[in-house]
Amino acid sequence: MISTEEKTTFTIPEGVELIDDAFYVTETRFMWKSVLKDGKDFLFGLDRESVLEMSRWHLKCLQEGTLQDYTRVVNDGKVGGKL
Repeated sequence: MISTEEKTTFTIPEGVELIDDAFYVTETRFMWKSVLKDGKDFLFGLDRESVLEMSRWHLKCLQEGTLQDYTRVVNDGKVGGKL
């Protein structure tokens, strides 16, 4: 069987600081974003420090398996009653 799947590699741009060997923070047109080492956009925010802090916290929770402790569903999306 021949695989037609191509593996793409992401190259971290020069001049960015890799934080905790996991992600970097860069400025976009209107906000800041963190990008994981594999090139996937991670979190967005209005200032660099908040994106840095929350990216570290989020990755820590993912690593420890405690993210669900801080997550809740507010609404199930269903409309009750007769329309």
